[in-house]
Amino acid sequence: MNFQESFSVSLAGLTTHKLRTFLTMLGIIFGVAAVIAMLSIGAGAKQEALDQIKLLGMNNIIIRSAPIEKEESERGKVIEARGLSMDDARSLNILNPLVQSSVPQKEMAKVRIARKSESIDGTVIGTQPDLKDALNLEPVTGNFFNYKDVHEARRVCVLGYSIKRQLFLYEEAIGREVKVGDLWFTVVGVIGSKPRSTGKGGVGDRDMNYDVYIPLSTLNHRFDIDKAAPEVDQLILRVTDESHIREASNLARTLLLLRHNDFEDFKIIVPEELLRQSQKTQRIFNIVMGAIASISLLVGGIGIMNIMLASILERTREIGVRRAIGATRKDIQGQFLIESVLLSFTGGLIGIVLGFLMTRMISSYAQWKTIIDFGSVFLAFGVSASVGIVFGLYPARKAAMLDPIESLRYE
Repeated sequence: MNFQESFSVSLAGLTTHKLRTFLTMLGIIFGVAAVIAMLSIGAGAKQEALDQIKLLGMNNIIIRSAPIEKEESERGKVIEARGLSMDDARSLNILNPLVQSSVPQKEMAKVRIARKSESIDGTVIGTQPDLKDALNLEPVTGNFFNYKDVHEARRVCVLGYSIKRQLFLYEEAIGREVKVGDLWFTVVGVIGSKPRSTGKGGVGDRDMNYDVYIPLSTLNHRFDIDKAAPEVDQLILRVTDESHIREASNLARTLLLLRHNDFEDFKIIVPEELLRQSQKTQRIFNIVMGAIASISLLVGGIGIMNIMLASILERTREIGVRRAIGATRKDIQGQFLIESVLLSFTGGLIGIVLGFLMTRMISSYAQWKTIIDFGSVFLAFGVSASVGIVFGLYPARKAAMLDPIESLRYE
């Protein structure tokens, strides 16, 4: 009996009991689908965390103000620790040799940005030109403002993508004026679309596409600023060498504590460390989810073995007839092994289709980012095929070892 004959006999044996065959494949189908869906969720979460952390810049150190309203000193005096200042920015730039630049930021949230009859709420960020390189804010049209604009406190601005689209649609924005609060500003640049920060990985929940960037001096001199608030909301330190980012962070913390009389009225965030922590968490998630999904494949394999053993009992007389007319033990073993492989192979193909559908549904209804890695698809399918071979081998060998005479007598 050649392979083609064995395949035909095996296929006929499976199609004789269609419902039983389908129910047997369910374990493999759901196992493969679960592996693909879980790994796609893991890959999507990993990419999303990477995108979020990249918003802060991989070679940056973020220092945020965390003011302490009142603190009792040793002498009983009340001291206010107000957070970061421009002097802190200058000191870190000068005294920390590992820092290439120190970029201050001051934010005003929910400011009305208007042009003609159109208006939208945005976040006004007072900063300096170095922010463009620190956060990769290269304008798609126009340019970022320069230090002359900062020194003269000019009313110029750079619009985020969504602000520009809301106010100008497809019109050219460069050289036009928009009203920021109660003041008119000239648009000098427009930033391209940025992914929304969802708050994962230590990044704040915000959308940079609704930011308006103006010179920090303009914000301080022309807007009504709360004098009790920190002078600077955030500092971005650009590190010259990414491999020294931890040393630069420790040195920055030491310098700030010296300047702030040991009051830690600031918070330091290192995106590179956040990325490593996120990747470690993601690896654990993938291992756990993969293990859970693999249990379904294991259960499917046990189901295949169970059905194949039951099938051998039902077809014992058939096996005896085949042996009597010349089929060898190898032929019988091959026949039943092909049946188990067909079960797992077909179940794996259906599972791949179901896995793609599950991934789409998860992405659409749960609003989770998913990425289908074709390596995980091949892995899941390869495991399902291996399950058919491993769990089908014992029943196939048992069928091959049946005594022909006893098989013919079996009722």
